[in-house]
Amino acid sequence: MNHSVIRKRFEQLLRSQNLKFTSQRERIFERTFLTHQHFSADTLHSWLKEEDGPRVSRATVYRTLRLLEEGGFIASVETGRGEFVYEHILGHQHHDHLICLDCSKLEEFRNDTIERLQDEVAESKGFTLVRHSLRLEGYCRSCSRKRDSASKREGESS
Repeated sequence: MNHSVIRKRFEQLLRSQNLKFTSQRERIFERTFLTHQHFSADTLHSWLKEEDGPRVSRATVYRTLRLLEEGGFIASVETGRGEFVYEHILGHQHHDHLICLDCSKLEEFRNDTIERLQDEVAESKGFTLVRHSLRLEGYCRSCSRKRDSASKREGESS
């Protein structure tokens, strides 16, 4: 989706809530759509502090991210450690996430079989599916190896 179209939609959302498209909101919007990685509100705030431009408070970052999420511009994913990370979703194919419970590594995946099954379940229940998120939690390869090594060491010392 064209960036200027997304921006106009965000401006419309703000107007509908009697909010202005301030220079701070503009910086948050632009920086959010500049990155193609998952980011936390604190990470976004740090990026903005390091870059030139009007000062943006942490509270403004949180409020603007909430607006962007409510408007369907971005999505949040809980990392398993109580932190949320965000990604812009307009113009991107839907995907799901694998999240490591040790290191919080977040890996995207798409599986057409899973997507089809979710649609079938919703339809069988008479449910009109609007959106969904699937988050699989476990341990990444590296953390699994560390855990296996640690448990072997514990077994040897017993």
